[in-house]
Amino acid sequence: MASNFKKPTSLRNAQADAIPAAIGPAGLMNIYPGSQPANVGTAVSTQTLLVTLTTDATAFAPAASNGVLTANAITGANAVASGIAAWFRIFKADGVTAVMDGSVDVAANSPDCAIQNTSINAGQAISVTALTITESGA
Repeated sequence: MASNFKKPTSLRNAQADAIPAAIGPAGLMNIYPGSQPANVGTAVSTQTLLVTLTTDATAFAPAASNGVLTANAITGANAVASGIAAWFRIFKADGVTAVMDGSVDVAANSPDCAIQNTSINAGQAISVTALTITESGA
């Protein structure tokens, strides 16, 4: 039988609300082209870093709603390389401790992280237009 695991909204909210503390202040959000690794514990290997954005202590809304955590504005940055953005990884401020990965695309395609254009050129200003994290088990 397939898994059909369900959690109450209160637990999903609590799990989502723990994410900002796991990232900490001044987390780093790296955006890459190519294939996303199998899990957040898999090292980034051949993917080219396109841009690093910095989150801050108020990067996420004060509380999740219905198991969804929504990011506030994340400071933009200029791209350091060219490529087609496909996924992101958020690290603690140390730039080593990976916290989460997700998809990157334009908002119309409903990714985890939306940016204005996935075709990135070195030097181009990049900003996040939307970032939402949804806890499973609804």
